Amino acid sequence: MRVNLASVYVDDQDRALRFYTEVFGFVKKTEVPLGEHRWLTVVSPEAPDGVELLLEPDAHPASKTFKAALAADGIPFTSFAVDDIRAEAARLRGLGVHFTLDPQDAGPVTIAVFDDTCGNLIQLTQTH
Repeated sequence: MRVNLASVYVDDQDRALRFYTEVFGFVKKTEVPLGEHRWLTVVSPEAPDGVELLLEPDAHPASKTFKAALAADGIPFTSFAVDDIRAEAARLRGLGVHFTLDPQDAGPVTIAVFDDTCGNLIQLTQTH
């Protein structure tokens, strides 16, 4: 058994696709029209056959409440691993990404948190 799909709730699939591809650097894997929304996934270019990230519409009221509560408390929705967190944070800042937590040591990892422009805080993690 293995993980093949993870989701992040987004308030606008087009904006999310732009952010996660043009800014974050993922590539679009799947796009299937489903009425008002789409089954829309992206993957890391380093693992094109790896775990897909579903850009899930936050159309259900519970998802909006959940996202807002996490963001209000400063809790990241999910986390992505990077090899050089300071370089990645600098690259993303250069593209206009707003960080709510600059890279800082947290025991065996260094973490940073940013706003994905779609209602989520996302954590970057570098293992020491």
